[in-house]
Amino acid sequence: MTAELDPQSPVHLAVDLGASSGRVIAGGMADGPSGGQQLVIREMHRFANHPVRVHDSLYWNVLSLWQNIQDGLTGAANEFDQVRSVGVDTWGVDFALIDRNDQMTGPVRCYRDPRTNGILDKAFDRVPREQIFQETGLQFMQINTLFQLFAATEAGETSLDAARSFLMMGDLFHWLLTGEKSIEVTNASTTQMLDPRTKKWCLDLLDGFGIPHSFLCEPTEPGTTLGKILPSVSKITGLVDVPVVVPATHDTASAVVAVPADGFAPARPDWCYISSGTWSLMGCELPAPKVTPLCGELNFTNEGGVRNSTRLLKNIGGLWVFQQIRQAMARRGHDAQWAEMAAQAADAKPFELLIDPDHGDFLAPPDMIDAIEAFAAKTGQKKPESPATLYRAALEGLALRYRACLAMLEQLTDSEIKTIHIVGGGSQNELLCQMTADACNRPVVAGPAEATAIGNVVMQMLGTGQLNSIEEARVLIRDSFAAKRFEPSDASVWDAPAERFNQLATES
Repeated sequence: MTAELDPQSPVHLAVDLGASSGRVIAGGMADGPSGGQQLVIREMHRFANHPVRVHDSLYWNVLSLWQNIQDGLTGAANEFDQVRSVGVDTWGVDFALIDRNDQMTGPVRCYRDPRTNGILDKAFDRVPREQIFQETGLQFMQINTLFQLFAATEAGETSLDAARSFLMMGDLFHWLLTGEKSIEVTNASTTQMLDPRTKKWCLDLLDGFGIPHSFLCEPTEPGTTLGKILPSVSKITGLVDVPVVVPATHDTASAVVAVPADGFAPARPDWCYISSGTWSLMGCELPAPKVTPLCGELNFTNEGGVRNSTRLLKNIGGLWVFQQIRQAMARRGHDAQWAEMAAQAADAKPFELLIDPDHGDFLAPPDMIDAIEAFAAKTGQKKPESPATLYRAALEGLALRYRACLAMLEQLTDSEIKTIHIVGGGSQNELLCQMTADACNRPVVAGPAEATAIGNVVMQMLGTGQLNSIEEARVLIRDSFAAKRFEPSDASVWDAPAERFNQLATES
């Protein structure tokens, strides 16, 4: 028997938008089955989120997302008598530009849009790589906001000339809810335009790229009450005088809040996290950024966390390859289900095909199976003979990438990581969790699956005074949501494939 939310109990609404789906989730306190209060969440509405290709460009369908958000809020208003607050979290780096008439200056680009292909070399010709890292402490990815804006500048896009406000994705929906413009700091930290030490915009860097910056406002801290829902939104949703409390709007920052670990932001951590979904974000929670030569050499990133913490992490290709294999199979007439794919992967022969989820060939190919087969040919590997080989390769590649990342984290933090916490949707893939434990030779604690929404809710609870600290929030999360532990076994069988994987990554 599990605890359930009482329709008359106070709830907070978390709007959680990922790169492949979105959801509106209600969270609040309820009596647990064995006594005591637990945090309980309930999904009110779930919807797909897919970018739309127009000619050679890739855009987010933000109007569809906004409609679905309102539908979810309406359902919650009909279900619960007391909605205490609403907050939105999203993926990072993408943004909307707003003109003087409070209209978007154009469609919102997806970070996988091809306009940034090759932009890094152009950027380093303009401003040295080392200087960019010293100012921002961020890993270099062509999808970062800095390079999206530089590409727009180079292309002479008129949207920049008309822009009066710059909003990250969470800020865009907060503005639609309240009419208040803001830029939340954890998402701002993904732009490669913010100094991680001072939380100030790197204006000289933007000048070096010829990027305007008059549209930037001072970043807002998580837990801030931004304003109340607009009357026009109240009329549609039925939510009246409900405040919007800003969570950590970057979904990974929210997910890290929900890691069921002891303590908060230790100087020498003994645990790390993997926020596992379309992307995997693997890192440690620290009290301060590490903008060091080694950090730059290893291409790690210092992103903002809640309460002035730092998320020292690396972006990893995540379950994107696995997801896109499924879509490619559907185009071939086979509607593979997630459970079927995992079962076939478990039965497939290990290490038949090694693929690196971070390789550029897999960022946004028209067809993932074609891309994998081309990669196999390019790297002298045998063409995959069955879908099962593809499924297993996608998961093994992730586990091997985690292994390499773990070694780098220990080097950067000068500490021994004893436990890996996997949160998010990928924590439900038990085969991947076991592969991670085996490849890294560390215990894996998997769950909660809805970590991002849970982290969103508890930051709203902190903002409204129902919780007092991150430590208190984590105790509540541990007591409320079950986690599953995976112990490493046969770790040595991953040694030789790891050597081949690392060599493959270097050569390709």
